[in-house]
This record gives sequence, C-alpha cells and structure tokens, in this order.
Amino acid sequence: MRVLLQRVSRASVRVDGEVTGEIGPGLLLLVGVGEGDHEADARALAEKIAKLRIFSDDAGKMNLNVQQVGGRILSVSQFTLYADTRRGNRPSFTDAAAPQLGRELWQSFNACLRELGLEVEEGVFAADMQVELVNDGPVTLWLDSRA
Repeated sequence: MRVLLQRVSRASVRVDGEVTGEIGPGLLLLVGVGEGDHEADARALAEKIAKLRIFSDDAGKMNLNVQQVGGRILSVSQFTLYADTRRGNRPSFTDAAAPQLGRELWQSFNACLRELGLEVEEGVFAADMQVELVNDGPVTLWLDSRA
C-alpha cells in the first residue's frame, strides 16, 4: 500500500458537487492499494500514521502526532499512486489492485485508523472526486508498506 500524506489546515472532497468528507487541521491521506497488498499492510500503515510526529510542539519542533493536536483524517482512495510511467506517455496501472481488493483494503485501512482512536472522513471509492486542501508547512510524506 502507498499513502501520500499531507499535513493540512483544512481539506475537503466533493462528489457531484456534494461534500462527502471535510476536516479542519489534520491529515489528508491519498491511499493506493497495489496487487499483492494484504490486511497487514493496511494495519501497519495505519499504525505508522497514527504515531507520526509531524505536528509542531510549543518549541516549534515536529514532536506531536495527529491525535495529540486534536487533528482529523481525510482518506481518499487513489489508485493512480501505482502509475507506471517508465514507457510511453500514457501511464499504466497494472500494479494497482483490482477494484474489489482496493475497496476492501482501503476500507480496512480506514477502520484501523478509527480503531486507533482517529476521526476519519472519507472520499468515495472509484468516484470522480474534487479534492481541496491547504497544505500546512508544507509537510508532505510518501509512505509505502513495502519500503
């Protein structure tokens, strides 16, 4: 699994003009599921994200995690994180999981985050979404369960 994580002061996702998820300060997670990913990948990434100390403490150092600052999560499924652009000009997505597996592991990932005590808003799986965000910092991290 891959997650592009962005620390945000706010973020939202719309489908057909309707807001399906919206947060204030917290983390926007663009989540990709690859062929061969398992439940263990979802759990490991959820645990890592819950513990990541990427929010500033009173001294201005990145020392606090999302829960310690009262932040929330906006999770958006993003199969394009598995794009292969090595040949030609049209990306290949053969490394992305089949839709059924992608949906199941994305939902499992979100459930793991909730079990860890995080408030999670979601996009809509396989929908055409418009995502708006204000990146705070900017802080953007790439996480891969296989790296």
